[in-house]
Amino acid sequence: MAKIEIYTSPWCGYCVRAKKLLQTKGVEFIEIDVEAEPRRKPEMVQRAHGGRTVPQIFIDDRHVGGSDDLHALDARGELDLLLA
Repeated sequence: MAKIEIYTSPWCGYCVRAKKLLQTKGVEFIEIDVEAEPRRKPEMVQRAHGGRTVPQIFIDDRHVGGSDDLHALDARGELDLLLA
């Protein structure tokens, strides 16, 4: 099973949307709250090649992008392949 990491903040509706999609897929993920752990934000920005907004989603260390990107992968039928 893929290793999924998602950088979030508690007030972010896009984060909620991305997490719900992953939950409907029945996969576990590691959530990193950058407000609760502000020292992790520079790590997120570096891994996301400058991406500063949340969520930032990684599947097996591959940067997927944000919630819209995750949903687009699902719409194209590519998300299940990455999660396998």
